[in-house]
Amino acid sequence: MLKREDKHIVLILGASGFLGGSIYKELRAYFKTFGTYNTANTILEKNKHFFQYNIEEDDIYEILEAVKPTIIISSIRGDFSKQVLVHQHLTEYVLKHKIKIIFISSANVFDAYIKYPSYELDKTYSNSMYGHFKIKIENMLLRLPKKQAAIIRLPMVFGVQSPRIQEFIKFTKENEPIEVFPNLIMNVTTDEKVTQQIHYIINRNKCGIFHLGSSDLVHHEDFIKEIIDTLMLKQISSYKRVYTTNNDRYLAVLPKYNKLPKHLQIKSDDILTGLKI
Repeated sequence: MLKREDKHIVLILGASGFLGGSIYKELRAYFKTFGTYNTANTILEKNKHFFQYNIEEDDIYEILEAVKPTIIISSIRGDFSKQVLVHQHLTEYVLKHKIKIIFISSANVFDAYIKYPSYELDKTYSNSMYGHFKIKIENMLLRLPKKQAAIIRLPMVFGVQSPRIQEFIKFTKENEPIEVFPNLIMNVTTDEKVTQQIHYIINRNKCGIFHLGSSDLVHHEDFIKEIIDTLMLKQISSYKRVYTTNNDRYLAVLPKYNKLPKHLQIKSDDILTGLKI
């Protein structure tokens, strides 16, 4: 069993969200870990390791000065322009105090490329607002000294408590169709695996760009139907097939340079197995 490592003080921005919350649960036993939350929450208000933070109104410097983190993990959500501004402030703080930032990015930084999967050093190019703002923050962090930043690009994230799975269950109960994209080829992951991978990156003091998706690729429609089957919702689910192109298009992030050890890699079948528990 790993021992608690007090050498790091970790601040997770967005720790009350799905992925941020999973990261907090993974790290809190090993590091002095703090988090932020947005919406009023009586449980978190009593937790001295959590700070209420509204990206629209609050000053991030107050929390940074209170926590004095050695590692900042950003999984925050909210208005895109406000996020860019906050990350400008974070970048200045990281540079000044010679600490490290881990930024949760997305496969969408490559969503304008459709013919191939994308690798760590490929040029980012996006047609979406979401992809554009992620690229803007990535570029900011890439100007930091290399050892001070890690960029985590994620594909679709699943897991028992994930918003996507909960949405499938809700739609099924309400007899609403589930959208599937027949021509979309992607890779996938789970919150549990991502948190283990981030823990490893912290422990080994890794930096750079990481593509943390499954080692295999799947078609969106096929994979969603397999999830529905695994959740035993097959007989009551209906689908709405959405075609964005007549040909196959890729939205997949695969590692070529920053590969993690085999026990930290994941395959799409592992996700389905996890949903059976």
